[in-house]
Amino acid sequence: MIRARLDKLLTVLIAGVVAGLVLAAAALPAALVFGVGFTALAAPYSELPNTLRTPPTSQRSNLYAKDGTTLITSFYVEDRVDVPLTEVAPVMRQAMVAAEDVRFYQHSGVDVRGVLRAFAANRREGGARQGASTLTMQYVRNVLSNDPRLTERQRAAATEISTARKVQEMRYALALEREVSKDQILARYLNIAYFGAGAYGVAAASKRYFSKSPAQLTLAQAALLAGLVRSPDTDDPINGNADAALRRRAYVLDRLVETAQVPAGEAARAKGEPLALKSSATPNDCTSVSQEHNDWGFFCDWFTQWWNAQSAFGKTADERQRTLRRGGFSIVSSLDPQVQRTTLDQVLRVYGVDNRRAAPTAVVQPGTGRVLAMAVNRSYSVAGNPRGQKNYPNTVNQLVAGGGAIEGYQAGSTFKLFTMLAALESGMPLETDFDAPDRIVTDYPVTGDAGCDGMWCPANADPSMAGHRTMWTAFGRSVNTYFVWLAERVGADRVVEMAERLGIVLRAPDDARLARYGARQWGPFTLGVAATTPLDLANAYATVAAEGIWCAPSPVTSITDSAGRKVAAGQPDCRQVVDQDVARAATDAARCPVGDQSMYNRCDGGTAPELRQRLGRPVAGKTGSSEGYGTESVVAFTPQLAVASIAANPDDPRDAVGKEVQARMVEAVGAVLAGTLRDQPVRDFVPPSESVTYRTTSPRSGN
Repeated sequence: MIRARLDKLLTVLIAGVVAGLVLAAAALPAALVFGVGFTALAAPYSELPNTLRTPPTSQRSNLYAKDGTTLITSFYVEDRVDVPLTEVAPVMRQAMVAAEDVRFYQHSGVDVRGVLRAFAANRREGGARQGASTLTMQYVRNVLSNDPRLTERQRAAATEISTARKVQEMRYALALEREVSKDQILARYLNIAYFGAGAYGVAAASKRYFSKSPAQLTLAQAALLAGLVRSPDTDDPINGNADAALRRRAYVLDRLVETAQVPAGEAARAKGEPLALKSSATPNDCTSVSQEHNDWGFFCDWFTQWWNAQSAFGKTADERQRTLRRGGFSIVSSLDPQVQRTTLDQVLRVYGVDNRRAAPTAVVQPGTGRVLAMAVNRSYSVAGNPRGQKNYPNTVNQLVAGGGAIEGYQAGSTFKLFTMLAALESGMPLETDFDAPDRIVTDYPVTGDAGCDGMWCPANADPSMAGHRTMWTAFGRSVNTYFVWLAERVGADRVVEMAERLGIVLRAPDDARLARYGARQWGPFTLGVAATTPLDLANAYATVAAEGIWCAPSPVTSITDSAGRKVAAGQPDCRQVVDQDVARAATDAARCPVGDQSMYNRCDGGTAPELRQRLGRPVAGKTGSSEGYGTESVVAFTPQLAVASIAANPDDPRDAVGKEVQARMVEAVGAVLAGTLRDQPVRDFVPPSESVTYRTTSPRSGN
């Protein structure tokens, strides 16, 4: 009954005194004064904007390591994370009410006494000096101006100083309080208010100023934070005026005493406490990854690339970025800190941070596509570099996953896997034999010194590689002429298609053009002349490890939105792209290069024979060298893990890394596998069937 009477009284008062609030004019037009009725002021709750009924506050998104607790970085426009009122210290709730609206629990959304007081003061002083905005009205204004879906123009309109805007706030405040409890409004206000120093909401403010949660705030700390809301920019004690902040703290403490919420002695002690700030800034974006874990920046950078490609978060990359920075997502990444540490340590054994050459390395989990580590001997930084060096020693270019300015590096003979898979798929078994010569003249036309009478005629890396070969022995010894012959039999276009099917992205424009318009004549593709990245290579081999199941490379384990709901985009995206038996057969041959033995005991020599003995468990893989040893590559896998590393000079492809580095790379890749799998069970590969192993039918020609 009392509340209804106050509402009626308020209806009469607003028409005459709203002009005395913080408005551009000193008095309202007569038509408005006499024409405003109750229905025009009290909006039905059902007609409130959705933003007030279900406020979509802009919240920061947090990216965590695989353990779900180690923060990698955050992404935000406004540093904010919502917390329930139960997680806010009672003294903080009291301080906020005392500072901003001492009659909050008595009025109906608009404080009649405050309106009268403001009207009288403004008439007396001849201007709009007092506003009489209640905490509920302030909350309404904050919500309307902070809706993350608004454009900047709409945001400005929501905060303009005008009669219409003030009346709207009153109408909405009245309607809101009829349906939403006081505590709910207070909780929402605490989560949306700006406290200065870039901190929005009480949780961000508690961390920013005192490095603690809002539940842990003391009386002095709560009073300080509550006092900042009135003038957060000028009173901010970190970047503004510490004395002003202390005066506001004292004001709030006095108000708490006046309202009998805090004893005078306790308030006096709080006034005497020093400011005692313990500030901490919330990292924002990948360049804010802690210096201690600077190497995580490359993974973080790739995560943003991945996010920007997900249609679930918006129609365009810009829209997806806004969703990330305002959506309040909790993202548990696939980055395993221990695996990352091991991988970086091994990369630095290949090349130190002071070396112009790089050894970008990726670790992928077969069957999920989750990327456990991405390491390179570089600092993730926008700091300058010596003249002529774009990526040494500092870079934010994606050296491991490619994209932007990075097209990739030649991976040499590791691409022979795609020729073998295409041949197996076409019906040619593992025992397909050929007397491989030291040099082979092909049907692929070529210009320049690489040709023999106008035809491409590649040779083996060593004359000893020539001889009678099968897929096992040719893959193990990396016999160029065998695989060039095999590519001719199956068709070079099928080899290119197989590589792309397994996730090799041809980023270099010339490579992409050849794949689209000249794949049939692209015989050199089988020897790894196209640019690729360690991540693409690791994931392609992981597909074979997973018996033909390709999974999109993913930087996440799970994504939860601000309401606690799981987001489907965080789940693995997998499909069978190669027949299971074909993949098993390729794996059987891939055991030969790394010193393992095929299920049919057909391996005879390898390019990295020490890897199996060092690892102590079944393993498969391949090494690769580009022409002139310009780059060196090593990729190895078990059923549980795939690792790929490429040595190159990202700034100067003419700077050949030399064949000597390959031995260090083999040791590094083996150490990553051993360290990661140390506590995991030993798993063997599944043998392929005899139908893809032995010649039971005549092979189908690819030509």
